[in-house]
Amino acid sequence: MHPPTSPADRLAAVGNQMIEIHLWLSAELARLTADLGTPSRDLRAHCLAFCTALGRHHTGEDNGAFRLLAEEVPELRPVIANLITDHEVVAGILERVEALLAGGDAVPVEQVRGELAGLAALLESHFRYEEKRLVTALNALTGQAGTAEELLGLTAPPG
Repeated sequence: MHPPTSPADRLAAVGNQMIEIHLWLSAELARLTADLGTPSRDLRAHCLAFCTALGRHHTGEDNGAFRLLAEEVPELRPVIANLITDHEVVAGILERVEALLAGGDAVPVEQVRGELAGLAALLESHFRYEEKRLVTALNALTGQAGTAEELLGLTAPPG
């Protein structure tokens, strides 16, 4: 039996932490979209912080959790390949949003809103697919490699 804070226990819940991160990212995207009606430097900073967090999460998954799962559960490789393709599409949207925000004082709010709407739709589908296909396998991993942050790119936000 491991103490409650052992690395094996923390890793055993990595699938659950992934769900928590997805919920947080979805809530942040909804908040960001709601804030679009009031363009400001705060909006730009919030948007860039969100883009950075989402990018870190996907890079962490690609280089951490997905790599480990591909080694440990080879039958998940086609699922992982699909998810990595989604990550590439998301990265393209994030690049477009960042470019729109870098255009000086006049933020093209409607263009940003359109990109974020597309991102929200893609992420909703992506997150549910990822959770349905990977949570059980992630929760079955025990102490094999690093922390949840290393495997997912972010730590689960506090409840």
